[in-house]
Amino acid sequence: MHSFRPVLVALLALIAFAPLAGCGLPVEPPVTGRLAAAEVAQEPGVDPSLFLADGLVQAITEEPCTLSGGTESTCYRIVVSSIPTDHDAGPWCPDTITDSAEAGGIWLEGGEVHDVDGPFIANLATFYDDPAFKLHEDDGSIRVTRSAEACAAAARPDVDEAYRNHCVQCLLEYLGEDVVHTYIIPKQPVPLERDSSLGRSAVGVAFNGVNFDPPAPTDAILGAHTLAPFDDCGGHVNPVAGYHYHAHTGCTYEVSSEDGHAPLIGYALDGYGLHARLDEAGQAPTDLDANGGHSDATRGYHYHAGEAGSNAILSGFHGEYGCAFDGAVPDEPCDASASSGPGGPPGGPPGGPPGRPTATVSPPIDPTETSEPPTATEAPHLHLPHLSSED
Repeated sequence: MHSFRPVLVALLALIAFAPLAGCGLPVEPPVTGRLAAAEVAQEPGVDPSLFLADGLVQAITEEPCTLSGGTESTCYRIVVSSIPTDHDAGPWCPDTITDSAEAGGIWLEGGEVHDVDGPFIANLATFYDDPAFKLHEDDGSIRVTRSAEACAAAARPDVDEAYRNHCVQCLLEYLGEDVVHTYIIPKQPVPLERDSSLGRSAVGVAFNGVNFDPPAPTDAILGAHTLAPFDDCGGHVNPVAGYHYHAHTGCTYEVSSEDGHAPLIGYALDGYGLHARLDEAGQAPTDLDANGGHSDATRGYHYHAGEAGSNAILSGFHGEYGCAFDGAVPDEPCDASASSGPGGPPGGPPGGPPGRPTATVSPPIDPTETSEPPTATEAPHLHLPHLSSED
């Protein structure tokens, strides 16, 4: 659909940044760096200097790679932790049905962002027109998963009966140690002739090292009469995958441009830039394609994150994607063309995470990690902190 064009790389170094103190809705304007628009070449590719050092496990390196369409290319190996360094994570679930919005996170439904406060939990039966919803006791206390064991039992495809009608949350301390991920992303994007659908794992990486995930299948969560909120930054925790985002709400470090374009917040797995939804004037682009991207004379093709309430940061890939692996895997080469299939995950076995060998994925795959709804034979699965229970 698109022909490959050689591109020039001319991204300037980041001028200044400082970590955010916290996260919430509404949030304070995120700390930003600035790129001079006049000095940015068309389709500039990935600039590794924009990643925050605190989120990297090791220095970013270059290596040969094979992209999903079979193109032999040069990629960056980006090894990151799963803990945000530029904002706090949580909270997710309030304790009582009288708690204010500050005690909980958010829920995405009908294209809107809803505060998960006590009254929202108390009103779920009406909100979803389902009398089976009751996440609180008669004394007003909310049933919340409060241990790593409870979280693991609730955040799986076959939700433990003991944790139905619970507010599901996992805390960072449940991870024991940082969960490490490796992303192999092309230095220069290679357009696909036909756009590709998303897989079950990361669709991109924020500058703080936290991954952006595909839409979380909320039907799987609601089917168990559970709720697994996101925090106000659009993220939640999975005991295996760590902390990750399903929505962009403006918490993360970003890089603005002098022309007022929506700031750059990270890169997609195909090497195209991922920008916030709104520009400096508060306007959203009106010409996005089905993937959530468009082109301009300064940046070439690039994506804009979906509206926070849409539960879709990206809707598809415009370029050939690289790989994603669990762990540092220094000797694991990236051949994203080896086993990806139509609609399957980039660089990974059909039905598995992109680029992650099935041997490394011991727990069941979280339905919230897939853009496809579970089949009728699958049990509901929670994707931890926000729209899913174990992702």
